[in-house]
Amino acid sequence: MSHRTRRCIIASRTPLEPDVPTRLSWAYVDGWEDDSEIIREARARAAELGCTPVSRPSAALLRLLAASVNAQAVVEVGTGAGVSGAALLSGMTSAGVLTSIDVEAENQRVARDTFTALGYDHVHTRLIAGRALDVLPRLSDAAYDIVFVDGDKTEYPAILTQAKRLLRVGGLAIFDNILWSGRLADPGERDAETVALRDVTTTVKDDDDWLPALLTIGDGLLVASLRDRS
Repeated sequence: MSHRTRRCIIASRTPLEPDVPTRLSWAYVDGWEDDSEIIREARARAAELGCTPVSRPSAALLRLLAASVNAQAVVEVGTGAGVSGAALLSGMTSAGVLTSIDVEAENQRVARDTFTALGYDHVHTRLIAGRALDVLPRLSDAAYDIVFVDGDKTEYPAILTQAKRLLRVGGLAIFDNILWSGRLADPGERDAETVALRDVTTTVKDDDDWLPALLTIGDGLLVASLRDRS
């Protein structure tokens, strides 16, 4: 009785590096879910204020992460015009409260308009004007489900320390702009902001209390879950 040799046929790939999205793919993802009229207006106001809101894919991920941890209490550093805050609120529980901190009171006035237009009143949003490292130490230990950071990059390492205190076990620390337009990966970049971002990525990778993931979405997101420390 003869036996035929079975061959495993592997699909051929192009000579290009595998699994790298093309520009067309990036454009498709960016336009896959459109903004509401209110969020489009918030993005336009952000441009006027000189602050850059999170990308549409990043906003969608923030909403998903907030829903995945059943978030009821979230701290945001960097209110901007309310784009990221709106994404977080849309994924939080109906009783959830967003505490958002920004050094610019005008940013928060615009964000308040955005939240109100979306149906989130003062019961669901607590806006605090001030420097994050002055405000965060006044917040309660282990009381928050998410700490989302999109502020002064040089403050990221110190904010990470605060986030570890503020989060409950299983809570998420999320840092935006972590790839810093390619500067994080360039060893020749030694400016204070890039060095601070490298410090954060190294710290969460080396600290067993964190379960981290470094994502290429938007300008890069670092997401780290706080493990059980008992």
